[in-house]
Amino acid sequence: MKWMIASDIHGSAFYCKKLLNAYRIEKADRFLLLGDILYHGPRNDLPTDYSPKTVIEMLNEFQNDILCVRGNCDTEVDQMVLQFPILADFCILNYKKHLIFATHGHIFNTENLPCLHENDILLHGHTHVPACVKTAGVYYLNPGSVSIPKENSLHGYMIFEDGMFQWKDFSGNCYKTFDLKGV
Repeated sequence: MKWMIASDIHGSAFYCKKLLNAYRIEKADRFLLLGDILYHGPRNDLPTDYSPKTVIEMLNEFQNDILCVRGNCDTEVDQMVLQFPILADFCILNYKKHLIFATHGHIFNTENLPCLHENDILLHGHTHVPACVKTAGVYYLNPGSVSIPKENSLHGYMIFEDGMFQWKDFSGNCYKTFDLKGV
């Protein structure tokens, strides 16, 4: 199964459109959103083409493909308009002997690890900075931000297929990889 993984759309219709176009081009089977879908939050500037209502319409078209976790900017009111579940604090994916703990990052993160075994994966957004590091025996991966990247990182997403994580920009260029097969 091919997964597209993305985080921190923050209501940007401009970048949501780019993300959904990349989803079509990638021909991914499923879409994992790591939270902060509609609102920009008080610490962020407004993203390009800020239009939460437009983002709602665009994402609802893919409701059967999307698995989502709640970000710190997501609320129960958002669930009233989005046609896929968004309020879980985490979800669990398995790949062979690895557990992938997917969350937004504001509750569980490298400073507050969930219960994971050696070489499991903590996957979260929230920081808006792509990451791939081993910490406390687990791998921490972050796709970065769709609409408001930080620390000079790129707007983009991640693909996970056959044990390989790939970080990509919206041109489809892969700029980082991590292969679970060797772990």
